[in-house]
Amino acid sequence: MTRADEKYNEWLACSALDAELKAQLLAYSQNEKEDSFYRDLAFGTGGLRGVIGAGTNRMNIYTVAKATRGIAKYLKSDFSTPSCAIAYDSRNKSDVFAKIAAATFAAEGVKVYIYKELMPTPMLSFAVRHLGTSGGVVVTASHNPAKYNGYKVYGDDGCQITLEAAEKALAFIEKEADFADNAPDFDAQLAAGNIEYITDETINAFYAAVLDQSAQKPAVPLNVVYSPLNGAGNKPVRHILDAIGNVNVTVVPEQEKPDGNFPTCPYPNPEIEEAMRLSVALCKEKQADFCLATDPDCDRAGTAALDKNGDVQLINGNEMGVMLLDFVCQMRIKKGTMPARPVAVKTIVTTEMAAAVAKEYGVELRNVLTGFKFIGEQIGLLEKEGETERYIFGFEESYGYLSGGYVRDKDAVDAAMLICEMAAHYKAQGKSLLDVRDALYEKYGYYKNELLSFAFEGASGMDKMNAIIDTVRTSCPESFAGHAVEGVIDYENDDTGLPKSNVLALSLNGGCQFIVRPSGTEPKLKIYITAKGATAEECAQTAAALSKACAEYVDENSR
Repeated sequence: MTRADEKYNEWLACSALDAELKAQLLAYSQNEKEDSFYRDLAFGTGGLRGVIGAGTNRMNIYTVAKATRGIAKYLKSDFSTPSCAIAYDSRNKSDVFAKIAAATFAAEGVKVYIYKELMPTPMLSFAVRHLGTSGGVVVTASHNPAKYNGYKVYGDDGCQITLEAAEKALAFIEKEADFADNAPDFDAQLAAGNIEYITDETINAFYAAVLDQSAQKPAVPLNVVYSPLNGAGNKPVRHILDAIGNVNVTVVPEQEKPDGNFPTCPYPNPEIEEAMRLSVALCKEKQADFCLATDPDCDRAGTAALDKNGDVQLINGNEMGVMLLDFVCQMRIKKGTMPARPVAVKTIVTTEMAAAVAKEYGVELRNVLTGFKFIGEQIGLLEKEGETERYIFGFEESYGYLSGGYVRDKDAVDAAMLICEMAAHYKAQGKSLLDVRDALYEKYGYYKNELLSFAFEGASGMDKMNAIIDTVRTSCPESFAGHAVEGVIDYENDDTGLPKSNVLALSLNGGCQFIVRPSGTEPKLKIYITAKGATAEECAQTAAALSKACAEYVDENSR
């Protein structure tokens, strides 16, 4: 009998098993049974993330409670009076999982502060620091398809937990049984004072902190189409845009209200055209200055704008990050608020075009591993040195931006404000966002970044994925698409000054680059391609050739 069969039978035999989950178990095929029980849902620096359903490898009330019991014991081992802040987004079961987590923490002796309604991830990061809690949890699967949910864990610094903290927490989680003897009751714990709702004071303090990052309030009126993609961003984003003034917002009606089924785009990611489709259509209809969308937990922001032909072009995360860095630098210099020895931070997979912009303004640009927690970590290091004001901006290619140290995670509420302020600044000069983007390319050269994701589902998927990375590590090809490999940085084995990570960076001639890493939250191999060229056409051709060569290499080595 396999591990999956044993666990399946154990769950089915549980007399207190939730009726909905029991019905799912009884309907499982052998393949579904195997995938749902062959392992426990992985826990790491990204917390938990998986398909909603019955089983140890699924997101459900039991896997959430088990993880929470372990994290509670971890917090109690480090804090004499442990506490935790909790937030959740619009995904299916998010409110249920959040209350299960809250009740479980409280029953374990951890004081809980929870938002009354869905809130963005950055508002959880803010609450941790504002309330001085020992940690935090936000129930979300970010921009994953509707069948997923997740559980991000934060430290007392407001950053997602480090690898070391995740390993400590996991050691406690692994000692927990799948089922507790008694399921704690949320209402009883609330009545006992072990759980408290987070008040408007914290919410208003967050809004004030975001507004403190305002670069230049719009001096000319903007017409903006906005979509929260049926997520948590609707109220916070509109509140901030109303506060800065001169922004007329039209919300995409089909994507306004919270809906965990994401009926208009089952992959609610503002990085992709499908998710932006309705925003783009409404932008064209209204002839708006641009359209903006935030993902379900409102920590990523995507943008598109009308070109001179009346068509809408998407602005990718690298482009917007560079544009915002340039804008923030300009405005700080104009207002006399540029600090001595300013610091900007980006991840290693984010465009090197940022280095050219940073050099232009005398900004120190720090490169960190993939994941916004490493950008947050840099803010924390500056804070420890009493130099928090040196941090002016951080961003990653996956549409995450932050212009202040008030939170330690990416914040699409802040990003929405800055993008609107930047658009108004240039509109007053007769320029669109696309004009600004193109002018930066003309000044600094053309860069094109592509992200290739290769899914490896099932019990054997992780083995295949890791085997490909090991093949690159031990026998790297001499060239890709005619571009010679000039150097390899192994972030797991080389002394890079950064935490050890299973990431490989391949430098190619002509300023091109590959970065290969496994996803921290999904069974996917991610390869980041950077192409550089003298013209947009040359750059696009190089990127296409490199992408094709890369895909062929993965296909050949995954058979």
